[in-house]
Amino acid sequence: MMKKEALLLIPNVLKVFLENGQIKSFTFDGRTTVKDVMVTLQDRLSLRYIEHFALVLEYAGPEQNHKFLLLQDKQPLAYVVQRTHYHGMKCLFRISFFPKDPVELLRRDPAAFEYLYIQVESDLGIHRQTSGQTSRQTVLPPQ
Repeated sequence: MMKKEALLLIPNVLKVFLENGQIKSFTFDGRTTVKDVMVTLQDRLSLRYIEHFALVLEYAGPEQNHKFLLLQDKQPLAYVVQRTHYHGMKCLFRISFFPKDPVELLRRDPAAFEYLYIQVESDLGIHRQTSGQTSRQTVLPPQ
C-alpha cells in the first residue's frame, strides 16, 4: 500500500499554488528554470506584465508564522521541487513587489490588479496572518 506522501511527489513536476485556490502543475527537465514557469503563468493567466510577480516558497513555522523565500529567475526547478517536498514548503505565485501606483497597474494590466486584490484580501483575512490578530475590521474602515 502506498503512503500518502508518495502520491504528493511526482517526479519532474512542480505544483504552483495560485491566490485563487487553483494549482498549476509544470513538468520540467534539467534545463527548466523559474523564469520558464513565470512566462508560462503569464500566458495562462493572461497577464501583460509580470515584473511585480515572483515564485516564492512558503514555510509555515511552528507558531503559524509564515515565511517566504523569494526564488531567483535562474534557479532550476529541480532545486525548487527538492525544497518543496523535503522541507515541507509550498511554491506560490505571488505579487512580491508591490506597485508604486496600484491605479496605474489597474490601467495597464487589469488581470494583474485583480490578482493583487485577491492576494491582499487573502493576506488580510484568516489565511496567512503574519502578525497578531489582524482582522478585516481592524484594517478596513467601517462601511
